[in-house]
Amino acid sequence: MGNLVLLDAPSNLGLRPPAEGAVPGCYKTPGVLRDLGILDRLGASDAGVVTPGRYVGTWQPGDGVRNAAAIASYTRALAARIASIRAGGGFPVVLGGDCSISLGAMLALRRSGRYGIAYLDGHDDFRHLPAAEHVGAAAGEDLAIMTGRGSDDLADMDGLRPYVRDEDVLVLGVRSAESAQLAAAGITHVTSEALMSGAPVPPAFSGTDGFWVHVDIDVLDPAYVSAVDSPDPGGLDPSTLVSVLRDLLARPGAAGFELTVFDPDLDPDGHQAALVADILERALR
Repeated sequence: MGNLVLLDAPSNLGLRPPAEGAVPGCYKTPGVLRDLGILDRLGASDAGVVTPGRYVGTWQPGDGVRNAAAIASYTRALAARIASIRAGGGFPVVLGGDCSISLGAMLALRRSGRYGIAYLDGHDDFRHLPAAEHVGAAAGEDLAIMTGRGSDDLADMDGLRPYVRDEDVLVLGVRSAESAQLAAAGITHVTSEALMSGAPVPPAFSGTDGFWVHVDIDVLDPAYVSAVDSPDPGGLDPSTLVSVLRDLLARPGAAGFELTVFDPDLDPDGHQAALVADILERALR
């Protein structure tokens, strides 16, 4: 992987409000992990932070994607910073934030070639029209958006739709109940149930210039980490997640890594954050 470079992406723009008048707490994750010494534990260089725009909670069906203009602006800013890290020979380790930060990574990589994505998530994040009745929160739609299934303001920035081709996507850890749309689209995926039963991570990304690694921490079973916006049973255990990540990150072409959706507001005693930091250290060192 080379020189790890830590970049904070504390955006919560892609999530719906957890309650009326509240905002999603995932923006606090980079700070919490830094408080746990993650920079030194990874032996990483520090690239600072890309600050998101203002979160607006109001939304109704028919409005399009919530905070779309702010997400588009943030995607471009994040893409520029990721590209700068890579141009300097660094391996970006991006601490989110919600899953919509993946658009910044894939836009950056699309600008420089053909890249895939290893998408570790308990959900398919594949909601899109007309398959869905409406769109709303980009963090539940980002895989659809990056594969070109979305409105131009997010899915076709700089005329680069799609940022990643369907055949260059590998989804890992999705719950079986969430996998039907991926199967219908022909997107390669391995469910959490299969991984926990010992299924290997398949070969992928043939013909690409490399691949990005995305981790929504809700890929873990909530018995281990429940501090996420949509905890669902049947996920991975920490050792399996670490094993899968070490496999992926050891492969030629790994171009960067991001962590998303952990919410410190739902972890008042901090024990789940400590586990997340431990997983990052075990996977990335």
